[in-house]
Amino acid sequence: MKSTKITTLKNSKEFRDVLNNGKSYVTKNLVLYVKKNEKNYNRLGIIISKKVGKSVVRNRIRRLLKEVYRKDEIYLKSGFDLVFIVRHRAYNLDYKTACKEFNKLIKKAKLNTNRNFN
Repeated sequence: MKSTKITTLKNSKEFRDVLNNGKSYVTKNLVLYVKKNEKNYNRLGIIISKKVGKSVVRNRIRRLLKEVYRKDEIYLKSGFDLVFIVRHRAYNLDYKTACKEFNKLIKKAKLNTNRNFN
């Protein structure tokens, strides 16, 4: 089975740049910061505070968001850095809610191409 590699933001300078210069969009459990990059692909960053829960919970939420992103990545416009900040009330975030909020944020940010985006 072939897995698709998600390109991520690597260091704090890249995260800071998106947070300071990007545009933000908010839902109940997530905050999305978006900034145009000079590349022809998207990069993903996820920030989860220790207030959200123990490491097991934080890693489960991180894996959940990466899976939602991987599933819908082909329907997104290219050339953006995306940073998701998980709010502290998201400790019991499930897949269905994560999908719904992810899609709501992407539509608010107008990053979706109009092809079969859920």
